[in-house]
Amino acid sequence: MTTAIASRELNALDRCDRCGAQAYVRVVLESSGGELLFCGHHARAVEPTLKPLSSQWQDETARLHQKDSVLVND
Repeated sequence: MTTAIASRELNALDRCDRCGAQAYVRVVLESSGGELLFCGHHARAVEPTLKPLSSQWQDETARLHQKDSVLVND
């Protein structure tokens, strides 16, 4: 059985379970529904092992390369 899980954008309070850096990947395990959070580095390291075991792989690492817009007031 597959369960739809509402996802939200990860933010600065979400921390990598391996090193404590900001998390950009959320993994929901299919067997238990447990959630793991990883920084981009650790997500790439565990992806071959965990992705086949996951029901959801939320990858927001593209945000690492986005430039924030800057508003200038005259």
